[in-house]
Amino acid sequence: MSNKTILMLDDDKHVLEVCTIILETIGYRIEVSETSHDIIEKVEEVQPDLILMDNWIPKIGGVAATRLLKSHPSFRDIPVIYLSANTDIQQLAKQAGADSYLAKPFDLEDLENMVADLLCCS
Repeated sequence: MSNKTILMLDDDKHVLEVCTIILETIGYRIEVSETSHDIIEKVEEVQPDLILMDNWIPKIGGVAATRLLKSHPSFRDIPVIYLSANTDIQQLAKQAGADSYLAKPFDLEDLENMVADLLCCS
């Protein structure tokens, strides 16, 4: 269905596993990372069409990693969906400069729809 690539950054192996299975089933190629300090190198290597970014990811965290990405001339237009169990996720996503956000635990159908919306229009 799709040959789009999604890079998912999350330190929760269970979240990575579930999301990978769901998104691969509907045709996306998934790459994962459990750290965020090397976000620019990861994105250069993977060339993702979309990024799923966890807030509490080791080393520099989701806000800093997303800001790094959004300030990079080659990667600023890659859509980022911010993921967090924080109650202030909307504020965090805004601070980070993310394109959208989903509060954990999220409905997998919401994830699929948000990914599809951002990829169809990016």
